[in-house]
Amino acid sequence: MTHVGKWAFIIGLVLAIVSGFFAIPSLAIVLVILGLIVGFLNISKGEEQPYLIAVIALLVIGVGSMQALSALGITLSDWVNTLFANFITFVAASGLVVAVKTIASLGQSE
Repeated sequence: MTHVGKWAFIIGLVLAIVSGFFAIPSLAIVLVILGLIVGFLNISKGEEQPYLIAVIALLVIGVGSMQALSALGITLSDWVNTLFANFITFVAASGLVVAVKTIASLGQSE
């Protein structure tokens, strides 16, 4: 089962990168599904906190830097924006699963 999670991670990264160069229909749905699989299968109990911190940092930095650059009048290529948006979609879905698993385990520990 761990091979499925590893392959989902690799496929999600490759699709996020390839999407910058080629239009892939319904890619957001595929990335969300792959992100959910990664969140369920790849992140162990001891990795939850560092992973969530990394996800938060990535989301804040990714979205914040894109907005800051556009406020400064610097526009990135469409392919870079697409790549960032799809990578954020993939990582946010996995972060959602890990956050819910963490909250559920906190509720059960009482």
